[in-house]
Order: sequence, then C-alpha cells, then structure tokens
Amino acid sequence: MQKIHGKNHDLGDGFMVRRMLPSRELRAIGPFVFLDHFGPTVLAPERPMDVRPHPHIGLATVSYLWQGRIEHRDSLGSVQLIEPGAVNWMTSGRGIVHSERTAKNDRGQPMPMHGLQFWVALPADHAEDAPSFIHVEAADLPRLALPGADVRVVAGTAFGHRSPAPVASPTCYLDIHLEPDAELPLPREHAQLAVYVIDGQLTLDGTPLDSGDMVVLDADETPRATRASHVVVFGGAPLDGPRLLWWNFVARDDARLQQAREDWDADRLGHVEGDDERIPLPERRRPATPIAPN
Repeated sequence: MQKIHGKNHDLGDGFMVRRMLPSRELRAIGPFVFLDHFGPTVLAPERPMDVRPHPHIGLATVSYLWQGRIEHRDSLGSVQLIEPGAVNWMTSGRGIVHSERTAKNDRGQPMPMHGLQFWVALPADHAEDAPSFIHVEAADLPRLALPGADVRVVAGTAFGHRSPAPVASPTCYLDIHLEPDAELPLPREHAQLAVYVIDGQLTLDGTPLDSGDMVVLDADETPRATRASHVVVFGGAPLDGPRLLWWNFVARDDARLQQAREDWDADRLGHVEGDDERIPLPERRRPATPIAPN
C-alpha cells in the first residue's frame, strides 16, 4: 500500500490548495488526472477568489464544494453560482475558457471555502468534441444510506445509482460520511478506485489513513473508519491510452499541446463575456507530464 500526501500549491494571490494528482507516485486513477483540495479556509474580505479567464482542452473540470460559493463564467455564456453539494461539470473538448471568482454580492465579507476540483481526461473519441457545461443541483444527486455510511453519488455510477453529471467513460465519484467502526462501501464494478480522507481516520490492513492521505485500493481491500470520517472515493475505467498534461491542457501528443498554446496566445479559444482579464501562458516552459493508463 502506498499513501499519497500531495503538495501545497499556490494558485495565485495566496490561494493555497493541496494538489493530490498528478503526483510523483501516481498520475491517474481511472479517468481522473488532476485533483486539487482547497480549504477548509476563510477568504478574507480583501482577498476574494479571482481565478482569471484561462483555457482548457481535452478534459472535463468537476467542481464540488462543502463550504462557500464560486461564480463560474465561461466562453459558452454560462454564468453559474456553485454552492455546497452541487456539481459544475464543464467539458472542454476542443477548447473552452472560463473564470472562477467570488461573486459580486459576496465580496467585501469573509467567505468560508472548502471543496475539490478534479480534471477528468476525455476518451480519445471525445477529446475534440464541442465544449459544454452542465450544472447539477445538490438535490438532484443520488443519496443513499448504507450500513454506517451516508453516500452521495457525485458523478458516474455506484450501488445501482447514476449521477446526472455527463460522464464520457465509466466513472465513479462518491462523497461519503462514515460512522465510527463502519466499513467503507465500495462499488466493485469499477476497475480502479482510490480513497481520499477529507477528515477523520480510516485503517487499512492495520495502517492508519489520516486526513489528507490518499491510497489506491486493491480489489479485495476494504478500509474501516476508526472514528467518524469524511472521505471521497473516485476512479473508474483506465484511460484508453497515454496522455500528456501541460498547464491546463490534456492531449494525446505534443503537437496538440503546441496547437493549444498557439491558439491561446492568438486569442482563438474564446472569451468570457464581461471579463477582459486572462491568464497568460506560463513563461517557464516545463515539459509536459506523461500520464500512462494504470
């Protein structure tokens, strides 16, 4: 068993996240190739969230909150306030631009913030689809009670239930609260699964998993909560081939990454109406991160 702890990362203006994927030890779980955990924290009135317009290709972003509010705007004209328990699922396909900011009515006051953002690599035959955006309200997500566990199906399928979020390949994303001494329920139909401990403590083969720990699960492994715990389980089918991850782009080869760079530099990927700012390409050109199917 290999525990992954992630690294702290500054998204700008002091907004810190714990980046769990990709890591040196692990690049992907099923179709999930990126995971940032932000909070719990409180944004000061003078430092709201202001992630300026930026592009994506070849992936879907999945935003999910437990505390706070974020206003999403994109180049399709979508304007959506995401609140706790709801899901923003934005499919970039061949290219989309979006911003994530504290809404106008929330500025000037403290804002608690706690949530996750995943990136899901699109299958090869969907990587160049037209971009799209879907918002799923909290009340529309399946919720079920299992022995010692309260489970919400955020995306994909589990235990005979399906989330309305529009996945493009077999996917599982669960938000689970466990009672003390409860076993973690796992949907075994998925080829790859990982558990990330948001709060509390689990034990697996006698090894404790504490808050901030993530571990890939073998088919016969079942963690147990040593106290009341909050966890996320995610995974699904392996990627259908290698990918490259560079900045906000996922692609099958470097030629596609280079095209995306040129498109963003030339302002060809779209605009967020009413938001003239933009995040430029990184000045330091690091090599792309290779992501191979597990």
